[in-house]
Amino acid sequence: MENAHLKGRRAVVTGGARGMGYAVAKRYLEQGASVSLWDLDEAGLSQAANSLSSLGTVSYQQVDVSNFDEVEAAARQAGETLGGVELLVNAAGVAGATAPVTDYPNDVWHQVMDVNLNGIFYCCKTIVPMMQSANYGRIVNIASIAGKEGNPNASAYSASKAGLIGLTKSLGKELATTNICVNVICPAVIDTEMLKDVADTHIAYMLSKIPMGRMGSVDEIANLVEFLSSEGCSYSTGAVYDLSGGRATY
Repeated sequence: MENAHLKGRRAVVTGGARGMGYAVAKRYLEQGASVSLWDLDEAGLSQAANSLSSLGTVSYQQVDVSNFDEVEAAARQAGETLGGVELLVNAAGVAGATAPVTDYPNDVWHQVMDVNLNGIFYCCKTIVPMMQSANYGRIVNIASIAGKEGNPNASAYSASKAGLIGLTKSLGKELATTNICVNVICPAVIDTEMLKDVADTHIAYMLSKIPMGRMGSVDEIANLVEFLSSEGCSYSTGAVYDLSGGRATY
């Protein structure tokens, strides 16, 4: 903790109850930041906060990021609890269905868009003003290689992540002169609980595209997020960072 380069920073991490969000929150705390965990899973949030509490100041809020009113209230509460927010990691997301477009359920399409794209828009909309007040901010969005290349039978997921890449590029340019950097990570398959909602055949397809021949880990995600959240990341905004085991081709 003596050399913690995020010491004193205040962070919101969505999807913080498990997976990538939990790993990022853990890294933030280890590097001296205080963290507000957001997730829809209240029991998971409580368990996550308890397991992380020995590392530093951590609080949590049950939030449906697809509901703007809930996000706005949670942002206000996080600002009051932490004394402001300077770091935001948008890791909350859903996989959706595995089905061709002609069979894709309309309600699932809307759910994926509401969580994976609208939810991140809501989080940025409500938290960016706090970063502007602090004259410092780092936003890291978690997209997917599917947003760049498109995965068959995952149209909603692919489209939502492509939209997130566009949102990141736009917001990064908007805030380029404000000491707020906005970047997006595009992982390939990461070993998380979300894979329980994905068909084995689809996982096998995605793995077949990865030259390294393996899934990524949540710690590898946290490594990159740590840099993108630091003062050392000062000349990169609106950028797309691949974490794909060699799959990305552009």
